[in-house]
Amino acid sequence: MGGSNDRPEPMVDGPKPAIFRRTDYSPFKSTVALAVWLGAIHLNFVLCLAALFLLPRYLSVVLLGILFVLMVIPVDYNSSMGQRLSRYICKYATGYFPVTLHVEDIRAFDPNQAYVFGYEPHSVLPIGVVSLCNYTGFMPLPKIKVLASSAVFYTPILRHIWTWLGLIPASRKNFISYLAAGYSCILIPGGVQELTYMEPDSEVAFLRRRQGFIRIAIEMGCPIAPVFCFGQTNAYGWWKPKGDLYTRFARVLKFTPLVFWGVNGSPIPKRNPMYVVVGKPIEVKKTVQPTKEEVDEVHGKFIAALQELFDKHKGKAGQPDLQLKIV
Repeated sequence: MGGSNDRPEPMVDGPKPAIFRRTDYSPFKSTVALAVWLGAIHLNFVLCLAALFLLPRYLSVVLLGILFVLMVIPVDYNSSMGQRLSRYICKYATGYFPVTLHVEDIRAFDPNQAYVFGYEPHSVLPIGVVSLCNYTGFMPLPKIKVLASSAVFYTPILRHIWTWLGLIPASRKNFISYLAAGYSCILIPGGVQELTYMEPDSEVAFLRRRQGFIRIAIEMGCPIAPVFCFGQTNAYGWWKPKGDLYTRFARVLKFTPLVFWGVNGSPIPKRNPMYVVVGKPIEVKKTVQPTKEEVDEVHGKFIAALQELFDKHKGKAGQPDLQLKIV
């Protein structure tokens, strides 16, 4: 099938909604794109098991040595191969599910402004974020980065692929420096810790105690846009332990260990439609040292906007009975 971006007719007054949908799908090309993008997690696990339990000692040493080199070798951010691979992944990954991106007011986004996107939920993997990546080309913003757990950037193979796709380690320093350089930044406020709250029959956003991104947005004077992805949580089957020990362990690791599987137990997610909604940006007044009251006010606006976005669009996403729990 070919690719298409469906846009509504412009409105004379008021918000201008825009809907983007790519329909590029090929059983072979889409599977390859998803395997390259998401399969490195499983591949590393299999290779480590083989090195520890299956291979002769000398081969184990060689394999572990190669994995170590891939952990530390510098990534060429401007790699032409990386750019081609990223375009391929974005094209066929969005068409696989497929992913629909609904922007409530496309006019509200200025290409010369940096924005903070608060994306929910995290789910097993926040794969719907691919709809917002530069190489997908839906959003009218020239520079976008996605903040991800630092554990990603110590994972062989995965760190190269995800860096080429536009991901950076989620640190305060990176967040501020990229916003200052004019990059819009996408982050999942609940982070990997949100996985410890994940439930099979409802969506959970770990937001009540997450105010750091709000404070930085105010310090930098960057509007904050709520984003919600419907259908992402159903892309994988999953199992995780329960209890406080598991939660503390995940917090220390900055990574939440869980067992997850896709089609036939593979890393390929289920072909489940995703509906990503971007709300109108919340304007903020730039304040170098915002007070707690100022942060609380904007934080409250963000939570209310996310809840409103969810309630407004869950029917359009085909999940009218779905509930969102904000903890």
